[in-house]
Amino acid sequence: MTDLIIRNARIALPDGSLLEGDLACTQGKISKISAQLDMQARESIDAQGKTLLPGAIDPQVHFREPGNEHKEDLGSGSRAAVHGGVTSFLEMPNTSPPTTTQAALDEKLVRAAKKCVANYGFFIGATPDNLEVLNTVSPVCGIKIFMGASTGSLLVNKEKDLENIFAHGSRLIAVHAENEQRINERQVEFSDRDTAETHSLIRDNECALLASELALKLSNRYQRRLHILHLSTKEEVALLRQDKPEWVSAEAIPNHLLLNVEDYHTQGALVQMNPPIRTREDNEALWQGLHDGIIDIIATDHAPHTLEEKQQPYPKTPSGMPGVETSLPLMLTQMQAGRCTLKEVLQWMCSGPAELYNIKNKGRLIEGWDADLTLVDLGNKKPVRNEDMFSKCGWSAYAGWDLTGWPQYTIVGGQIVYDNGTIRDGVLGQALQFSE
Repeated sequence: MTDLIIRNARIALPDGSLLEGDLACTQGKISKISAQLDMQARESIDAQGKTLLPGAIDPQVHFREPGNEHKEDLGSGSRAAVHGGVTSFLEMPNTSPPTTTQAALDEKLVRAAKKCVANYGFFIGATPDNLEVLNTVSPVCGIKIFMGASTGSLLVNKEKDLENIFAHGSRLIAVHAENEQRINERQVEFSDRDTAETHSLIRDNECALLASELALKLSNRYQRRLHILHLSTKEEVALLRQDKPEWVSAEAIPNHLLLNVEDYHTQGALVQMNPPIRTREDNEALWQGLHDGIIDIIATDHAPHTLEEKQQPYPKTPSGMPGVETSLPLMLTQMQAGRCTLKEVLQWMCSGPAELYNIKNKGRLIEGWDADLTLVDLGNKKPVRNEDMFSKCGWSAYAGWDLTGWPQYTIVGGQIVYDNGTIRDGVLGQALQFSE
C-alpha cells in the first residue's frame, strides 16, 4: 500500500504541460504518475481538477534565528513557507550571532531539525577573516557576501578582501551587490530628508551596478561560480546581457518585479528594503531579463520586521519585508494575467533553484524524485490578508491584492504538512544535501 495518492489533479509536468491524472507518494518519493491509478493508499486527496505543482524552492530567506526571534524563527518561517507552497528554503547567515563558523552552522541545523516543517539549507557568511571556514564548513549551499551593509553585522566591502575570497576555493559565492562607499556618501547628501522614498535615492541604481560590476570582474578573473542575489536594476540586466559567462547566475524577487517607487506613497516604510524598490522601467527590464534567461531564478529575500519597527520614522526604520508565503501566488497570478507561462514559473521557482544550488531530485514531478508538492487553486482569487499570514511578523506589503494559486495542500517528503489553512502536527522537513 502506498502512503498518499492525489487523484484527479492537473499534474504539472517538467515541460509545462498538464496531465489530468493521479500521483502516488511512497516512502517520501513520487512512486507513480498516471492518468489513473488503481491502488490503495493510507491517505488520498481528491484534487477535483486543481493543479499539482512541485513544491517551490525559495533560495533566499531570513528567518532571524538565532537572535531576533521576535520577528521570525525557523519554525514560524517554515510554516509561512508551506502556507505559500514553498517546500524547501535556503536561509541567510546574518543572524545574531552570524553564521560564520562550523559551530554556528551546526547550531542552526539542530534548531531546524526540531521545528522546520519544510526542507532547509543554510549559507555560510563571509567576513574578511574567515576564508578557511568558507571552504571547509559543511553542509552549506554557498558563501554569502554582503558587499554593502544590510540587516546584521556582516560586511565585506574592500576589494582586496573580496578578491581573497574569489581567488580561493570553488564554492558558489552569492553576493548582495551594493556599493558601501556610495551608500555612505549619499546618506550624507540626503541627510535632510526623512521619508521612506529617500531610501531609493540613497541606494540608487549606480550603487547596485558598481557592486555587480566588481563581483563580475572578480568572478571572471578567477572563473569563480557567482550568483547575484535580488537583481534590481535595468543597468545590471544590461551588464549581464553583454557579459554573463556560464559560471554566473542571477535572481529576481517579486518585490522588484511588482513594486516600484510609486508604492512609497501608500505603503511608506513597509516597502523599504535592500536593495530598494526602483522604477517601472526597472520592473520591465527585470521581466525581460527573466524571459530572456539573463535572470535565472526567483527568490523572495523574505526579511520580516514587526509593524512596530516599521512604523518608526525614517531612517530608523529597518529594511526588509516578508515574502515567502505570497511569492508563488503572486507569480501564478502573473501567469494567469499572461505575463509568464507555467513552464517559466516552474523553471524560475522549482527546478531552476534546485539546479543552481545542486539539490538533487527536487523541483520536478518525476517518478523517483522527492515528493515535495503543492496543490494550488487556479480557479479562484482571494485577497492577501494580514490576519491570514503565518509569518510571525503578521503583515504583508501585498495586503489587499487579489491573488490566485493559493495552496490548498502542501506536501513535504510525501506527507501532508499544510492542509486547507492548518499545519499538521508531526511533520518535519529534512536538511538539504548539496553536491559540489
